[in-house]
Amino acid sequence: MSTNTPSAAARPTRAVCAAIALLVAVGCSGTRRAPSAADLAAPAEPQRPNVVVVLADDLGWGELGCYGQERIPTPAIDALAARGVRFTQGYSGSPVCAPSRCVLLTGRHTGHATIRNNTENGGLRFGPDALEGQTPLPAGEWTVARELHDAGYRTGFVGKWGLGGPDTTGHPLDQGFDRFYGILCQRKAHGFYPTHLWSDRDREPLAGNAYLAEHQKLDAPLSTESEYYERYCGTTYAPDRIIDEAVAFVETAADEDAPFFLVYASPIPHVALQVPPTELDAFPRDWDTAPYLGEGGYVPHPRPRAAYAAMIARLDRQVGRLVEALERTGELEHTLVVFTSDNGPTYAGGVDAEFFDSAGGLRGLKGSVFEGGVRVPFVASLPGVIEPGSTSEFPCGFQDLAPTVLELAGRALPSTVELDGESLVPVLRGAAPSERRTPLYWELGRQQAVRVGDLKAVRTGLGSDSPKLALFDLAADPAESTDLAPERPDLVARFERVFEAAREPSTLFPLRGVDRP
Repeated sequence: MSTNTPSAAARPTRAVCAAIALLVAVGCSGTRRAPSAADLAAPAEPQRPNVVVVLADDLGWGELGCYGQERIPTPAIDALAARGVRFTQGYSGSPVCAPSRCVLLTGRHTGHATIRNNTENGGLRFGPDALEGQTPLPAGEWTVARELHDAGYRTGFVGKWGLGGPDTTGHPLDQGFDRFYGILCQRKAHGFYPTHLWSDRDREPLAGNAYLAEHQKLDAPLSTESEYYERYCGTTYAPDRIIDEAVAFVETAADEDAPFFLVYASPIPHVALQVPPTELDAFPRDWDTAPYLGEGGYVPHPRPRAAYAAMIARLDRQVGRLVEALERTGELEHTLVVFTSDNGPTYAGGVDAEFFDSAGGLRGLKGSVFEGGVRVPFVASLPGVIEPGSTSEFPCGFQDLAPTVLELAGRALPSTVELDGESLVPVLRGAAPSERRTPLYWELGRQQAVRVGDLKAVRTGLGSDSPKLALFDLAADPAESTDLAPERPDLVARFERVFEAAREPSTLFPLRGVDRP
């Protein structure tokens, strides 16, 4: 990215020129070229690297020490950033969970992805006998896991899945993974003391955990803190079992004569606010002036701010355990470790995003296509390839993971597969191109957003009586506070064409005002 700082009026002109060139190359025809073997040919490495992707759940751009967080200690993740590169403009695949995970695994943004929203797979939504699972990935879906599996990698997914329940085509074992442990249904991740987790295709009961309704509300505070914990905690904390299995996967895979690919998708810090009570002692009591009574969904908690901080601190320690397992087994030196989050910070369940500056001054939260909903922590480490302690301003997204990993693995993409991302290997090696070749795109509900160069266009109110397109220069205005659209109708018209070219209609997830009224 250029370090020059031209005027705001000059910058959009160059950005849109890049957008038009991009449309001519890959957008206007309505087709996307699959990268060839020549595109993906990588310089020879001593060996194919392992790949570990750590995916936090609803962790905001500003909630780590290495991104400016001052209230919550995150030494393990900060150390990972110090060993590698910290991207300042990393983006999730979507502002909500399931489509973001789909983008991560398929390399296609939400204008082309199969899964574009959180949609239930029918049946009861809550209760001990509720049907599990959201809309599943279809049979035969191309995933980076399937490609790496076919290339000889051992593949594992541990944690929150959200792309299909048991006995559906979206089960992880049917999407390229050799091993699955964790939560198939996103609703089962709405509490951290569930009755069970899944081990491959088998339901594994969790000791001491009775069914606890996912959403409860109190009319008045309980008399003591301990009463909250008796009501809203169980015995076995699911994230602890999940990290145990992630570590076990590394230990087992390290003994095999093949590289491995692991996605460790922690359910933290998605609400509910639940954490072993002893964790709260690390945070000041005066942070919390009143209990959370459940009025914003999920379950009550007597110390909501302390609980949220404690959850992130526990996640940090669990990431530290995983990195330590890689080091202990001798795998860390040839493992690409990526840490990121599936979307921006939440607004629900008693979380105080303003208190923690969770979005780092960006506009919007989870569910929004403004920066606060989609710009996320994005850290990568690979000894011998990535310079320790480096920072990159290159805009990157979840759709870039697949081409990046395939290049590092020396695996060419099949000619029948089209991706929306681009390999970050040049960026990881410190030789970043000046601009992205491909746009960053999101859609959800009645919203769309696309970024080309430093310009980002956001459409809201789609399908309503008053749809709006706003235009921002992110280099000058990362908080998206100054709308350039009224002064630049020429850019608005051009970005309308960018939006049209960036997506294909979806019958499963129609975009309001575009695919249907």
